[in-house]
Amino acid sequence: MKKSFVAIAAVAGLMAGVSATVAEPVKVGMITTLSGGGASLGIDVRDGFQLAVKQSGHTDIDLIIEDDGQKPDLAVQLSDKLIQSDKVDVMTGIIWSNLAMAVVPGAVAQGKIYLSPNAGPSALAGAGCNENYFNIAWQNDNLHEGMGAYATTAGFKKSFILAPNYPAGKDALTGFKRFFKGEIANEIYTQLGQTDYAAEIAEIRASGADSVFFFLPGGMGIAFMKQYAGAGVEIPLLGPAFSFDQNILQAVGDAALGVKNTSQWSKDLDNETNKAFVESYTAEYGRLPSLYSSQGFDTANLLISAMDAASISDKDAFRAALKAANFKSTRGDFKFGNNNHPIQDIYVREVVKEGDVYTNKLVGVALEDHADAYAVDCKM
Repeated sequence: MKKSFVAIAAVAGLMAGVSATVAEPVKVGMITTLSGGGASLGIDVRDGFQLAVKQSGHTDIDLIIEDDGQKPDLAVQLSDKLIQSDKVDVMTGIIWSNLAMAVVPGAVAQGKIYLSPNAGPSALAGAGCNENYFNIAWQNDNLHEGMGAYATTAGFKKSFILAPNYPAGKDALTGFKRFFKGEIANEIYTQLGQTDYAAEIAEIRASGADSVFFFLPGGMGIAFMKQYAGAGVEIPLLGPAFSFDQNILQAVGDAALGVKNTSQWSKDLDNETNKAFVESYTAEYGRLPSLYSSQGFDTANLLISAMDAASISDKDAFRAALKAANFKSTRGDFKFGNNNHPIQDIYVREVVKEGDVYTNKLVGVALEDHADAYAVDCKM
């Protein structure tokens, strides 16, 4: 799928009245997942990004969108095309960490700026950090670290943990274990894209665990939650927001009610930017935003803030403008650490039902002003 999007008019809303001060246009290549089991994640990132551009009034952003189908080889081909044929200035969009590891190192080595709206593999946060790579979401471990901290304070003593066998899955369980002070009943890596969890649920039932921490984004999480509820296992579930995002909840239904999860964003965060974003996104697309939507929105507004301060042809000035993060984030305060990853609060949310809609509400803070564990190895 290929789509070219250019904002053509200023739209009243969150960013009304903002206009570009730098005349030079920017061509953006977005590679994201728009088909297959993980499509809802990429669609939300895309839609959040486009909404921010639309609201900004910028007519100088040329956005080329490509569907990676969640396939690393295809993502690499699309990256080569965007860089060599389309001559993009900035790249963004990748959801999955294995695709990010296939694309990002080569892109930044060729001088392209990469703005990650989601994937945050540890390999790009530490010694492998790069001045052209900015992560606007989180480092992969962060939300899992928050849940490890919450599980400890909530009094859980023995947790069964599982995640898919790919970079983000390994970062997830590493992050949880870094902050969980109890015993690990068992640690399992499932197949990426797996939809049958009968064997894993049988192991959970027999494990003696008092909690289950799982990271299964997209269709994997939907399948696991339905099967877990159907099996009648009563061991409490814990997870990051990826396992309980807005799209998963509608498919899972009552089985998710009451489950705690961790996120850097929630639709009920009390700041004016977030309130306006939730309202405008719902009006634009007819659905509540997910954390992926908020990340796409923030990524676009970061880019726009840099465009308003510097020319893309002056890479040093443009990078400095990105690092300054002079934009209004849906999360409230936003700042980068030395490795161009966010330093931010990680919240605890609970799954609730509002009318006919399953969603999350804030119930606490797991970690405040949290930086990732790999930044100390970044030499920038």
